[in-house]
Amino acid sequence: MPELDAVVFDLDSTLCVSTQSDAEIHEAIFERTGISKFFEPADLHAVDWSALPEPDSEREHYEYMYRAVAKEVGADPDHAPALADATVEVIDPSAVAFREGAADALAYARDRCDLTLLTNGSEDSQLPKVDRLGVGDCFETVVCCGPGTGIESKPHPEPFERALDALGTAPERTAYVGDRHDGDVVGAHVAGMQSVWVPTGVPGEDYPEDPDPAPTHRLDSMTELPSVL
Repeated sequence: MPELDAVVFDLDSTLCVSTQSDAEIHEAIFERTGISKFFEPADLHAVDWSALPEPDSEREHYEYMYRAVAKEVGADPDHAPALADATVEVIDPSAVAFREGAADALAYARDRCDLTLLTNGSEDSQLPKVDRLGVGDCFETVVCCGPGTGIESKPHPEPFERALDALGTAPERTAYVGDRHDGDVVGAHVAGMQSVWVPTGVPGEDYPEDPDPAPTHRLDSMTELPSVL
């Protein structure tokens, strides 16, 4: 593979993880709405996000997600709007910490390449995470994409092309580092970039055994990232 001039990082579950547990959020949402629990966090992880309608906002994304899980478990999908409203209220965008190994991996990459951040989510939800981690000055720019941003969600090539434009580097000499195959690896390959897939291993996540397209590199943890840069 060509040598790298630049690296583009995903944010959620790649550089950072939430300090609010799934169980904590799950409990708070149902407590706030007064709706009896009809699914578990693992049921949400099993939802095929790529099959959901394209939302106009993050709140609408949650509603579509809850409608999908309600259909899957045989519950009333009319609970979805209230659950979506509660989710927006419960989740604290700034409640994040570095994923294990991510801080050192980012520092290593910064010393060797130009960097950009590309993340699904609005500036209101993503920039507080960047601020909390204290990494804003690491990146040439931050590209937020998806509902409410005016930029297509990953894996559409548009956000990847915007990141490349900000860097001014050739796609084949630029790597995208992310935790998801469907959005991160697929999007990078569509844009002609190298891909570094670092799945989280979270219970309930479905990882393809023989992914298509295959990532340029597959790592078990962020501590391994320096080995491929």
